[in-house]
Amino acid sequence: MLELRQILRCAVLAGAAICAGLNPAAAQGKLEAHYTASLAGLPIGEGTWTIDVGDTQYSATANGVTTGLLRAFTGGQGSTTAHGTLQAGRPISSTYAASIATSRKTDEIRLTLANGNVKDFTVDPPQDQDPERVPITEAHQRGVLDPMTSTLVRMPGTGDPVTAEACQQTAAVFDGRLRYDLKMAYKRMEMVKADKGYAGPVVVCAVYFSPVAGYIPSRTAIKYLTKERDIEVWLAPIAGTRLLVPFRAQAPTPVGRAVLEAHEFVSVATPTRASANGTKTQ
Repeated sequence: MLELRQILRCAVLAGAAICAGLNPAAAQGKLEAHYTASLAGLPIGEGTWTIDVGDTQYSATANGVTTGLLRAFTGGQGSTTAHGTLQAGRPISSTYAASIATSRKTDEIRLTLANGNVKDFTVDPPQDQDPERVPITEAHQRGVLDPMTSTLVRMPGTGDPVTAEACQQTAAVFDGRLRYDLKMAYKRMEMVKADKGYAGPVVVCAVYFSPVAGYIPSRTAIKYLTKERDIEVWLAPIAGTRLLVPFRAQAPTPVGRAVLEAHEFVSVATPTRASANGTKTQ
């Protein structure tokens, strides 16, 4: 059961965690989305995701719980938050926190970053001292994204952001225990329609997972994800911004396909903030 949970967790991360950014001239925007998770067609979880993009700062919060048969086994719930600033239009992480609680244990992560470099982090419970584990060095903590910030995909320019070029991304991600790279490649375009909110095109990207440090090479989940070539993320736009975020993420597992998909995806452009002299700022 542990290996399965690791595969599902990493699959969702791989589906969502990509390179981030924001065009400096883009308007401010907000997204409120509701997702359902399923495994082999059976519901296993649901959650909400809120993203606020301001003129100089951004924040993102996600909350989720297990449902269906999985809830009977784990009773799991979790929350994740990230805050940061926009520097030259690119989101730069300041803080990241994640907490996952089940009927058996609680897992917590805290990161503090500056200019893409990890300044401090704590994980509870701490990483075990398995001699096989690839050690995390200071070099592995430089030039990285936290997992939540990496769910924001930047498309520069002024044209339609939902294009194949959105998939030309590679991200270096650090989650407190694992340092890994995610590379995307264009697959196709699709049309989607949420029960509430967005209806329109999404760009579908293949996602390839490559562990760098903090992992045990012999672990089944790591081997499985490293070899997997059928992980996909479907990216949709946040209104008023140059950001794309996952509308759907899917990955095969040994017991069936894991899918995370939005059934509500409501985004709005928010007004630019007026300055003291009455002019508008972007």
